[in-house]
Amino acid sequence: MSSYLAAAIQMTSVPDLHKNLAQAEELIDVAVHKGAKLVGLPENFSFMGEEKDKLAQAGVIAKETQVFLKTMAQRYQVNLIGGGFPVPSDENDKVYNTASLIDSNGEELLCYRKIHLFDVNVPDGNTYRESSTVMAGKELPSVYFSKTLGHIGLSVCYDVRFPEVYRHLSKKGADVMFVPAAFTAFTGKDHWQILLQARAIENTCYIIAPAQTGIHYDRRQTHGHAMIIDPWGMILADAGEQPGVAIAEINPARIEQVRRQMPSLQHRVF
Repeated sequence: MSSYLAAAIQMTSVPDLHKNLAQAEELIDVAVHKGAKLVGLPENFSFMGEEKDKLAQAGVIAKETQVFLKTMAQRYQVNLIGGGFPVPSDENDKVYNTASLIDSNGEELLCYRKIHLFDVNVPDGNTYRESSTVMAGKELPSVYFSKTLGHIGLSVCYDVRFPEVYRHLSKKGADVMFVPAAFTAFTGKDHWQILLQARAIENTCYIIAPAQTGIHYDRRQTHGHAMIIDPWGMILADAGEQPGVAIAEINPARIEQVRRQMPSLQHRVF
């Protein structure tokens, strides 16, 4: 593994598949022209709308999103994380919230179905019941071992509140972990950055967190601040509150340095 640039894309996705894919392509283009070799898209990047509309269109969304990811990866010769999109399950009324790692040949290297579903009454008055339309994944995320990009682990949004997921990835050898998200504006202002930094510090790894931002439909508003954080917990890039790209260097020497200075992974009891 050599040093390279990674990008966390920030979008304002809407209930229109083709508008979202067009926006995603523009931002992938920006990231690649800035030198990124690994690019992450946020949760719900290809569709963010009412649950009933997501279910009704799930088959089309899944098919077109998968084709889009493979086409973009090949066209731009870049490795892509599709941070979360609906894929139909065996139950007709539910989908899997699926994240996918695609290499520059358009091959899927890693697939993860979100296991923690966001069923929360947020104090701002909004209620979320992800489990009403999404089937929880049954398997913990795997790690893809890349000679050029490091050992990559996937998670999705609400997973970030469950440190055992990232300890699992760490034990599997991950040193670059993705947290693509559509974090609510209300919770994001207090918890987003702290949680990401905690996961980086605990596991002395890079955290790459693509994000949704702004108002999407009705009262659905997300926090933004797509970030890349180093193994010491330092924020290397922050996309702020507008659609855009956070880009930073992923440096294996930095991982080694931090793990020498703070060898906490070697001291694990559990």
